[in-house]
Amino acid sequence: MKPLLVLVLLLCAACGDDTGGQMGHPATCSGLTRPPEEVAWMLDFGGMQRSYNVHVPPAYDPTRPSPVVLNFHGLSEPPDTQALFSGMSTKANTAGYLVVYPAGTGNPISWNAGTCCASAAQAHVDDVGFVRALLDALSSKLCIDSHRVFATGMSNGGMLTHRLACELSDRIAAFAPVAGDLVSSPCNPPRAVPILHFHGTADTYVPYTGSPSIGFPPVPDMMAAWAARDGCAATAQDSFSNGDTHCQSWPGCSAGAEVVLCTVEGGGHTWPGGLDVPTLGKTTTDINADDKMWEFFQKHVLP
Repeated sequence: MKPLLVLVLLLCAACGDDTGGQMGHPATCSGLTRPPEEVAWMLDFGGMQRSYNVHVPPAYDPTRPSPVVLNFHGLSEPPDTQALFSGMSTKANTAGYLVVYPAGTGNPISWNAGTCCASAAQAHVDDVGFVRALLDALSSKLCIDSHRVFATGMSNGGMLTHRLACELSDRIAAFAPVAGDLVSSPCNPPRAVPILHFHGTADTYVPYTGSPSIGFPPVPDMMAAWAARDGCAATAQDSFSNGDTHCQSWPGCSAGAEVVLCTVEGGGHTWPGGLDVPTLGKTTTDINADDKMWEFFQKHVLP
């Protein structure tokens, strides 16, 4: 074989595609149309009709795969409230990713994150299975990059995000829960899971120091356990500090994973940089969760 031809073949083999460099992942989609900026869809799953809202950014192209962020609401707060609370649709517009705001079940509306919360947990609703089915449904409606699907959520939605990190890391690349503990067990993900957690020290709903009576672990202990699962070093290092907020990272994690805890001193049960809700405690402006987690997500592509 001629040297020039060999070189061309080697270059083509290395180029992959433009969606994270994953070989075999389609660089384009066909047969899809652009939906409205805000769209609500339904999905039959587990004997129930489930719903989810999607925010489509201006730059979305139905022929080119886009990243997706799943954003799960808290207990008794519907998807519209979570969109308002987090302000993530605005970030998605500038960064160019799709945001999906799924809805839980029951009254009050909730997610089965393990031991919490409400009727979803009591009835053992298969919310992990629902999210898997949701991702399948999204792939039939939108041009999504299956290697760049991410998850976040607030409170009960943050708890579900932790559970998904344990049980759905084959479909979701990285996770960023806010003010919600890991309350499901066992937790044995098949790979090292990138996870970034935000929590206020004055959170009275999901206490930073934990609550043994309701099964909420201390947040630093929970994140140290994630570091152990991911094969990280035992001791965290300071990685960010601004005003009332500091972040710690556990170095040396397996397979390029990261474990990061961002603590807001005096922060309440709130979304950092999001909507200020005084009844839930202080909302910091010294870090913006949407900005920080998108920076984090961009570094992690599903293997």
